[in-house]
Amino acid sequence: MNRRIEAAWRLFNRGELLVGQREIDAALDRLGGEIGDRLADRFPIALCMMGGAVIFAGQLLPRLAFPLEFDYLHATRYGDATQGSGIEWRAMPSKEIAGRMVLLLDDILDEGYTLAAAKARLLDMGAAKVEIAVLAEKDLGHGKPVQADYVGLTLPNRYVFGMGMDAYGLWRNLPGIYALKED
Repeated sequence: MNRRIEAAWRLFNRGELLVGQREIDAALDRLGGEIGDRLADRFPIALCMMGGAVIFAGQLLPRLAFPLEFDYLHATRYGDATQGSGIEWRAMPSKEIAGRMVLLLDDILDEGYTLAAAKARLLDMGAAKVEIAVLAEKDLGHGKPVQADYVGLTLPNRYVFGMGMDAYGLWRNLPGIYALKED
């Protein structure tokens, strides 16, 4: 176990802080206002994309001062890897989606394949509308298969971790967003 801990600290020490807690809080406040302005009278069901969006959802939901229901969805392309592969559906929402306004929450919009697949699946399940809110969107310099309706922060095209985003399964719990230092 000590080797795993040492490896985790080596990884952390290869990171540099991109976005601190103060800037994240400001983005969350802004997102809460934007989402409230559009969805306050819609009684949406907020779905957290597990596991990355847990921290984002936990900090955003208290900023949404209107009635909503909450559930989760777990789909992944990464696992503990850094390269995506096919979509693995691990858990679907337990609440009824048909006819509902869905607010899909995720930590980051990177390539967009997982979010696009999740949105399509929810619409196939009969959702009336699916809007996407992400803490961060990575600027890749090209189009993506899905767009977020609400974006907290824009990040450079680097491997990032913290605030729910992981590096090799580690450091989701950091209160800021870090990037691996470029060699």
